[in-house]
Amino acid sequence: MKFTFALSLAFIGNVAAFAPAATNSRTVSSALFMAENGEITPLRIGTRGSPLALAQAYETRRRLIENFPELEEDGAIEICVMKTQGDMILDKSLMELGGKGLFTKELDTALLGNEVDICVHSMKDVPTWLPDGTVLPCNLPREDTNDAFITANGEIKRIADLPDGSVIGTASLRRQAQILAQNPTLKCVNFRGNVQTRLRKLDDGVVDATLLAIAGLKRMEMQDCATSVLEWDEMLPAVAQGAIGIQCRSDD
Repeated sequence: MKFTFALSLAFIGNVAAFAPAATNSRTVSSALFMAENGEITPLRIGTRGSPLALAQAYETRRRLIENFPELEEDGAIEICVMKTQGDMILDKSLMELGGKGLFTKELDTALLGNEVDICVHSMKDVPTWLPDGTVLPCNLPREDTNDAFITANGEIKRIADLPDGSVIGTASLRRQAQILAQNPTLKCVNFRGNVQTRLRKLDDGVVDATLLAIAGLKRMEMQDCATSVLEWDEMLPAVAQGAIGIQCRSDD
């Protein structure tokens, strides 16, 4: 049996968007299609390799299996891990490197080259314009959109309470602008890497505080690391923060 997968574009923001599309003018009731040559090929999910990206890919896998139990069969789903340029170059800000596309380019190439069938993205990392031949037909249910504020000692719970001259680790221009608007004496330094790396740097005293999306911490069951969750009037989140998007080929 050869398995191929079709994504319905009819539903947005709902796992029902993973329902199979109609084929040859008839409705197919299964997520799996049988081919003639007897081979089994998995549904290939493309993802970055960070712990958060993998958590999101496995959440996508879980929801697929929950709705299509036949995908629980051994070999029906394969997680394909890829390194992006944004993952490999950590000593420069995203602005210096060219922007958000650094986290998606390699996944786009794999998708268009038929190396994977779908890609799982944090939507705040996705550029405004998608490559020709790809679409974002659906999102997983959205998580909390707020930012988490994290300090080493856990005692200071608001940006406004940080002593003058405190160092905050963030590579986000959005966060930097809002931090400095509250207290121009604070110093923002480039602070990239996965969640675990950033928290380790905080523990090592490299910075006094940092900010992370609470959505990512929740998806890794690390929300207890947050000193506090900032309301929007203190830190406006990024566009699409907390949303996971599923990308596929537009003709699939």
